[in-house]
Amino acid sequence: MNTHIPVMLAEVLETLAPRAGGAYLDGTFGGGGYAEAILKSTDCILWAIDRDPTAIARGAALMARYPDRLHLIEGRFGAMLDLMAQAGVSALDGIVLDIGVSSYQIDDPARGFSFRADGPLDMRMGNSPTSAADLVNALPEKDLADLLFTFGEERQSRRVAKAIVAARAEAPIISTGRLADIIRGVLPPDRSGIDPATRSFQALRIRVNEELDEITNALEQATQLLAPAGRLVVVCFHSLEDRIIKRFMNEASGRTPAPSRHDPSGLMARKAAEFRLLTPKALRPTEAETAANPRARSARLRALQRLPDTTRRAAA
Repeated sequence: MNTHIPVMLAEVLETLAPRAGGAYLDGTFGGGGYAEAILKSTDCILWAIDRDPTAIARGAALMARYPDRLHLIEGRFGAMLDLMAQAGVSALDGIVLDIGVSSYQIDDPARGFSFRADGPLDMRMGNSPTSAADLVNALPEKDLADLLFTFGEERQSRRVAKAIVAARAEAPIISTGRLADIIRGVLPPDRSGIDPATRSFQALRIRVNEELDEITNALEQATQLLAPAGRLVVVCFHSLEDRIIKRFMNEASGRTPAPSRHDPSGLMARKAAEFRLLTPKALRPTEAETAANPRARSARLRALQRLPDTTRRAAA
């Protein structure tokens, strides 16, 4: 069953503003929702990256409909600079990133991303050497607690880690269902209705796929690839991701506080900003969208544009 619904699609298209003859990159192809909408909107060229081989295989049908305009590349979006260079591309008019796990991955129990159906405790988006089960069964208790706190913002991380270590002493934890039950056994139901296992599963997924490092790399490389007036549009779903994106875009657009008058660096001329922030405040999905697609409720969209008169650094 196809449950993929592109989040904030109208807002993404309006902000990206693809134009005829332009060159664009969808760095997180996933179910192809953004890619298809971009290709339908105007006569442009689109490259699309995904680290998940199944997403690339699934995209073959869409590529067949746009044989000269859609180019699929298997790889990490955090390596987009090298991937685009290999494709002979040194400048893009727009880049869109949808950060996080795709609906296809969540809804397939065999991928081990979700606790809603029992499956192997995996969580790998691509060909990462380490699975969630490897971390859960091998990390020392303190390291496991730190992981859950850092990447899941789980305030009861020590309690969860202690329960996991006790349970794995009886038998290895190899299924999503068992891990979720262990967590639910030590955490009370959340008053918001969010499953107690949510934050721990998020933390493991982010760590397995090195997602925060990927985001940092992707943002830096995207700004190097943008042509004058090119736009970067990023949709994310968690505060950890959003803080990274917000800080990066504020710095790139020169929206950072001036140094204290007691700081010697304040005597130095500040570098002129090369980018304009298109979203001083993150855009959020409409009530109608969240009602139709509850997975959109935590989405935030931020965007940046290279100024028309700045010189883009060579990308290849």
